[in-house]
Amino acid sequence: MGSVTATVAPPTDSNVIPRFRTFWAISRSGFRRYATYRQAAVAGVVTNSVFGFLKCYVLLAVAGTAGAAAGYDRAQLATFVWAGQGLLAVILLWGWTDLADRIRTGDVATDLLRPVHPVTSYLATDLGRAGYAALARMLPPMLVGPLFFDVYLPTRPATLPLFVVSAVLAVVLCFGCRFLVNATAYWLQDVRGPMILWTLGSGVLAGLYFPLRFLPEGVQWALWFGTPFPSLLQTPLDVLVERDPTPTQFGLVALQAGWVVVLLAGCRWVQRRAERRLVVQGG
Repeated sequence: MGSVTATVAPPTDSNVIPRFRTFWAISRSGFRRYATYRQAAVAGVVTNSVFGFLKCYVLLAVAGTAGAAAGYDRAQLATFVWAGQGLLAVILLWGWTDLADRIRTGDVATDLLRPVHPVTSYLATDLGRAGYAALARMLPPMLVGPLFFDVYLPTRPATLPLFVVSAVLAVVLCFGCRFLVNATAYWLQDVRGPMILWTLGSGVLAGLYFPLRFLPEGVQWALWFGTPFPSLLQTPLDVLVERDPTPTQFGLVALQAGWVVVLLAGCRWVQRRAERRLVVQGG
C-alpha cells in the first residue's frame, strides 16, 4: 500500500465575477440537494412545532402572573420560542457530519484537488441548504405560533432587515463551528466525542432551551464576548423581539460579524494545518 499526500490546487480564476458565479452555482446545488428531502422537512416541521408548544407553555409559566421575565413580556417570549424553533433548522446546530465522513473514508482527497477551497465549497452548499430551510422549515412554525399564542410583532423599521442580516451571520457562524468540530477527524478519525460535546454545549449556550437573559448579567456578557454561542441563536431572536434598544441591536449584530471573521479564519487555518499532515492510503 502506498500513500498519497493530498494538496489543494491553487485557484485558477483571478476575477471576482467567475468566483462569485462558482459560489452561486454551488449554493444552488445545495438548495436543490436538500429540497429533495420533502418528507424529512415535513417531519422536522411537526417535531419543531410540538417542541414549540412545550417550550412556549414553560416560558409563559415562568412569566407567570407578572407577565414578564428577564425583560421579555409574554408576547416576546412566544415570538422568541416560535422563531427559535424555525431558526434552529436554518442554522442547523446538529446533524452535519459531511466533512468528517469524507475524512474518514478518504474521499476528502477529491475535495482537496478541486480549484475551490474546501471551506468556501462547504460554506456555499450550507448557504443553499439554509435558503431551503428558511422556506420549508422556518416559515411553518412561525405561522403556527400566532394561531395559538399572542406573539410580538416588531415595531421598528430597522428590525426586520437587521434580523435577516443577523440570521445570515448566524448561519455562517454555525457553519464555522460545525466545520471545526468535523475537522477534528483529521487528527482523531472518530469525531463522536467532539460531536457529543458540541451537541450538549451548543443548545444550552446558544439560547435554544431558554433565553440567556435568564442568567446573571456577568455570565451573559462572558458568554457573548468570550464565546460565539450566543451569536448563533440568542442574538437574532433578541433582535427580532426588540429586547434591546436599536444601538444595542446593531452592536450585537456587529459582534456576530466579528465572530464570523474569527471563525472563518480559524477554519482556513485548521484546514491548512490538516493538509500538511493528511495522508490518504491507497494504491
